[in-house]
Amino acid sequence: MKKTLVGVLAAAMLFSGTAMAAPPGGLQGKLDGLTKEHRFPAALGTTTQNGSSTAYVSGTAVLGKNVPVPRNGQVRAGSNTKAFVATVVMQLVAEGKVELDKPINHYLPNAVKDDRITVRQLLNHTSGLANYTNYMGLDKFEEQRHRYYEPRELLDIGNAHPTTGEPGEKFKYSNTNYVLLGLLVQKVTGRPIAENVDQRIVQKIKLKDTYWPGVGEEGIRGRHAQGYSKTGNGIEDVTELDPSWGWAAGQIISTTKDLNLFYSALLNGKLVPQAQLKEMQKTVETKGEMWAGAEYGLGIASTPLTCGGRYWGHGGDIHGYETRGGVAPNGRAFSVAVTALPGTFQDTPEDAMKAHDAMLSTVDAALCGAK
Repeated sequence: MKKTLVGVLAAAMLFSGTAMAAPPGGLQGKLDGLTKEHRFPAALGTTTQNGSSTAYVSGTAVLGKNVPVPRNGQVRAGSNTKAFVATVVMQLVAEGKVELDKPINHYLPNAVKDDRITVRQLLNHTSGLANYTNYMGLDKFEEQRHRYYEPRELLDIGNAHPTTGEPGEKFKYSNTNYVLLGLLVQKVTGRPIAENVDQRIVQKIKLKDTYWPGVGEEGIRGRHAQGYSKTGNGIEDVTELDPSWGWAAGQIISTTKDLNLFYSALLNGKLVPQAQLKEMQKTVETKGEMWAGAEYGLGIASTPLTCGGRYWGHGGDIHGYETRGGVAPNGRAFSVAVTALPGTFQDTPEDAMKAHDAMLSTVDAALCGAK
């Protein structure tokens, strides 16, 4: 990894690592490995298939104490937010209110300097726009933790820095893309992106524990394990923070069960028509930007399984929490969350990478049938 793993992950909410075949053993053993071997304070996982869910937990909800981890506890879902936002955009496409291959400047005049950048290129991270989170000082998180950002501030940061390529040239993960998509939804509907996600997705498929934090809201409303991060003051409990810097790129709070239900509903055609789902599953190569074998569509990614086929999901990294998961071809869904980013409790970059690989291995094991 470049620089420190936690710095890169937190600042850019990037994905990296390699999916590995799972060793023998059940899912409880895999989660125990995340907390005992890889030193995450807590791990939470849920499998869902045929309408039935099974929750797993390991570790402690509070570092240094023996506090039970709440089953299906809420976590900051980070960049899984992108899949929710992309779903709303694709609903608007189906309604004839947005066209994928029209320039974003058609809907948001002068939002970006290059009139060629399209809605599709924002969705699949081929716009070439600079990633604002690389430039806002998140490596000094203690100084940013309680800072509130307006969405346009985030866009201004991205626009102030050089592009990473020509529109459509290559995949380059950039949170700036999804700030623009959030603004697009608001412009087209005349309503907040948070309300759109809530009404079009959360309420529609009855996600009980998923919400978009309100302006200035720093806590987590439901049962949860505390999240931890390295700061200039050492390792701190960062459960309470202002997530506005993530906005439409990473603000949502959810649970591993709700993430399963969301991705399952999306892939089953309950949220977007088949024509739009097919567009979402048109992928580009990620070439080292994500984990090995990953391909990125329109707000969702596919990853090869060691047992054959590919699963669809996204994942998220934000201070205090990392999530991974998705849905296998047979409909089995699994999501896992830990209460720190890799690199927080691991001693070396190599150990941090192993910890991240263990997250992917846990997903692979679950989706390949481990119980």
